[in-house]
Amino acid sequence: MLKGKDKRKICFVITSEIHYARNKLILEALRARKDVDIQIAVGASAILPAYGDVPTLLARDKFPCSAKIMMTFEGGTPLAMAKTAGFGTSEFANVFDALLPDIVVLRGDRYEVLSAAIAAAYLNIPVAHIEGGDSTGTIDESVRHAITKLSHIHFVTNKIAHARLLRMGENPRFVFNTGSPEIEYIARNKTRFKTENHVINSLGVGDSIDVKKPYTIVMYHPVTTEYGDNRKNTEEILDAVYEAGIPTIWFWPNTDAGTDEVSKAIRTFREVKKPRHIRFIKYLSPEEFYGLLVSSRCLIGNSSSGIKECSYFGVPVVNVGSRQTGRACGENVVHVPLHDKNTILRAIRTQVAHGKFGQSNLYYKAGTSEKIARVLAMGKYPAIQKRFYE
Repeated sequence: MLKGKDKRKICFVITSEIHYARNKLILEALRARKDVDIQIAVGASAILPAYGDVPTLLARDKFPCSAKIMMTFEGGTPLAMAKTAGFGTSEFANVFDALLPDIVVLRGDRYEVLSAAIAAAYLNIPVAHIEGGDSTGTIDESVRHAITKLSHIHFVTNKIAHARLLRMGENPRFVFNTGSPEIEYIARNKTRFKTENHVINSLGVGDSIDVKKPYTIVMYHPVTTEYGDNRKNTEEILDAVYEAGIPTIWFWPNTDAGTDEVSKAIRTFREVKKPRHIRFIKYLSPEEFYGLLVSSRCLIGNSSSGIKECSYFGVPVVNVGSRQTGRACGENVVHVPLHDKNTILRAIRTQVAHGKFGQSNLYYKAGTSEKIARVLAMGKYPAIQKRFYE
């Protein structure tokens, strides 16, 4: 690796459709360079039909799909999650051994991403990590910091995360506060984002929603460290949203342990309540999702989109539970730590009544993607054997 070659082989790992959108400007910046060969390894929910189709998006945008990794065990349990992480490590090892990248680029705090980090580390391939140093709830907190210690170059999204990585013993020469690539993406394209009634109402089940009129969004994912409680926690949110009576688009949960608990709560609620103002959908393309998000009166749930994208759009957020605990957020976020219908309902009404907040640049920096691309393409890579920096 890096033995006098003209081009660096840079391998991006993409494990969800939204992460493709969040990396797209970096990929475009790298593609424009003549000193880089881009490799893209796609796995986990990014190739599951129910959650998106990243290989098709890559073909549309004329990016290579260098490998597909089938790794996700069904079941929605901690055992399925652990098996996915273990099997994914083996599959990523095979892919990296075949592709022989000079560096592997990872993003975030997912267990599928940890699999790739472990595989690259044992193959002596440098790892660059985007979005390390944040602090949140659930198992993602531990996974994120584990990936940090397996990574050699760090692109953090805010100054708090930057300081945290330095306290964790990372070499400051290789910790870059670049801002968040997805916020740069929406800043560049915000006038292009839109969604239409026929798109929303052709997907999922439930009542038709008129997106030209006020509506809210719910994005609520299982919390793996609260396995066994996710169903009743979801029921509290369902009851609050039902009583609020505002047209709502509710996104299906991700594949984490506890997903079946959340799904069962939704299915039972639909059968019993037969709500006339809620539509349940599994996913939208990133562009359509951002178009839906920017016009929403409020986002409810525990998605990082409520913390990051909504801060830039100024969309009010009701953040429920522990999943995003500790993450830096703007003034647009109201935290509801406990899953209590009445407390959630009051928060929804307060946020909807408030309306849009001002734009926050907490996660935004101009030139994020170009800087990341430049470091990946031209920067000096650190030694494979890391040392704790003091």
